[in-house]
Amino acid sequence: MSSVVLDKVTKVYPGDHLAVDRLSLKAEDGEFLVLLGPSGCGKSTLLRMIAGLEEITEGELWLDGQMANHLAPRDRDVAMVFQNGALYPHRTVRGNIAFPLEIAKSDPNMVRERVTELSKALHIDETLDRRPGTLSGGQRQRVAMGRAIVRQPKLFLMDEPLSNLDAGMRTELRMEISALVRSLGVTTIYVTHDQVEALTLADRIAILNRGVLQDVGTPAQIYNDPATAFVAAFLNSQQLNLLAATVRTPQNQYVMLDFGPHRLTIPWSDPRAYAISQYTGGQVLVGMRPDGLAPVPESYDGPSFFGRVRALEYHGHEWLAYIECGVPAVPVPEPPDRAALRNGQRTGSGGIAGLVRRLLPQRAEPEQQEQEQTGQHPGSGIHRRADLIVRLGNRPVWRAGDAAKVGVDPNRLMLFTTEGTRIDKPRR
Repeated sequence: MSSVVLDKVTKVYPGDHLAVDRLSLKAEDGEFLVLLGPSGCGKSTLLRMIAGLEEITEGELWLDGQMANHLAPRDRDVAMVFQNGALYPHRTVRGNIAFPLEIAKSDPNMVRERVTELSKALHIDETLDRRPGTLSGGQRQRVAMGRAIVRQPKLFLMDEPLSNLDAGMRTELRMEISALVRSLGVTTIYVTHDQVEALTLADRIAILNRGVLQDVGTPAQIYNDPATAFVAAFLNSQQLNLLAATVRTPQNQYVMLDFGPHRLTIPWSDPRAYAISQYTGGQVLVGMRPDGLAPVPESYDGPSFFGRVRALEYHGHEWLAYIECGVPAVPVPEPPDRAALRNGQRTGSGGIAGLVRRLLPQRAEPEQQEQEQTGQHPGSGIHRRADLIVRLGNRPVWRAGDAAKVGVDPNRLMLFTTEGTRIDKPRR
């Protein structure tokens, strides 16, 4: 087994393109670590630097306690599985899997035995005498995995190995990868942009955006207790409800989140109350997952929002309701472009904080003020995004156009600064 330590690793490509910025991360012996993030966030670049296929601009890479910045790829004892399999088209499945052992001049009987055993575990034993061109996408990817696994390296690197497969094949192969890698006990770093893959496969997840590490933790920690608004939104099968609120402490009785037409109160007994109160008079962002909201009757007097159902969506196993409630939704804050900051450039005018100031109501009539500021009036034909997405289960309780009251679980509120960082410290 092998541990991997990245210490303030930076990668800058020609043209001053900053791909990875001062990233520090550790993969423990035998751990299945998933690198998750949108396309272009630097996760594949990071994997290639660990493999030795890209040079490290700054920082240090340690493999199993050894400084590895200048080690040749063949000296790192790593095996990499690429997105497209990258098989040798002129060799059979048996020849592809056996190739690393043949290069190492291993005993032919041992090679034959290990290839047969591994092909059965990957369910490709009936294809051993076929060439890659005659295989399905899932079979080719199994062969690529077999070739990586057969020589039993200290470290597996997997670069989106399932992204080219259909949904059913991804699910099947995902389970096989998890079982096989864990049975071998080999440290694995797995790159994906699919949050379902990350949540189901990982011992820990590291989330990147614009080359910056956003959060690291177990799947449960990352999902339930995200460090930034970006992480909360990215690990969400539906769009995260992200609204802007002004913090108030009326007569110091409690902390209030003022959304204009709606208000939520947080008692001082809540562990988050003191941290939120530091922003009294200022703005914060409030994140709510669709499954943290629920339809409630008109008589309900707990924390809630009210509005009108704009649309319903049927997803087979559940319905989603889109509720207009008079509070503009806020886009997820992006981290600053550090390459631009390094060059002394400004990254925007006003940023997310300025946007929040423009969106937040300042008087008791928020819709009237918005119309005065923007020149938009009812019936103008300008469409505004629905404010709240609510999961309804497999039976809708509303129809489009109905008045709706939505109950809020205060314990599931996620509170962020206008820059997108958590107000209360995540538990790790």
